[in-house]
Amino acid sequence: MDGTTVSEAAARTGWSPRMLRYLERSGLVVPRRSVSRYRLYGLRELNQLRSLAELRRRFRVGIGDLAFAARLRREADLKAAVDTWFAGGEDALEWEQRKHERLLAA
Repeated sequence: MDGTTVSEAAARTGWSPRMLRYLERSGLVVPRRSVSRYRLYGLRELNQLRSLAELRRRFRVGIGDLAFAARLRREADLKAAVDTWFAGGEDALEWEQRKHERLLAA
């Protein structure tokens, strides 16, 4: 087996196994999987975990903040909606109305 298990990665990086699973679900650190579907953390993922801890300390941001930032990078529709909101291109009532219309159409 080439890689570190969840328990070993947790011990080496200071993150709990539960948090490692959450980080994966959030798309922040995604380890590869073994044939048996076990998570395997390589050097890249271990370094990501260490640098993520430093990023949180340095900028005082939470995992939720970083997960949202990652979504902004992956989801063009979300980024466009947030950009529009910050630009003030629509007033709040109109923006909410359009959001509800999109939800009902889905």
